[in-house]
Amino acid sequence: MLKWIVLALVLVPLVVLALVVRPVLARLPHLRRAVGRLQRRADEAAALSAAAESLQQRAESLQSRLETTEQRLTLIRARRGD
Repeated sequence: MLKWIVLALVLVPLVVLALVVRPVLARLPHLRRAVGRLQRRADEAAALSAAAESLQQRAESLQSRLETTEQRLTLIRARRGD
């Protein structure tokens, strides 16, 4: 009798665990595909971030050139008396 009680105390939780784990295991292929899509999006985001940083540096360079051009234009106008 004690053997059956011990066996039930071991087997019942294992059966419950198997029933709980089964739906998760059934979703694994979907989760794997979702992880792949998220990884591709993360790679795209990293590439876009690098492009945005490059554009930011170019904009700062152009801003500096614009300020220099404005200063030169101001000096030219001052010399001409405009």
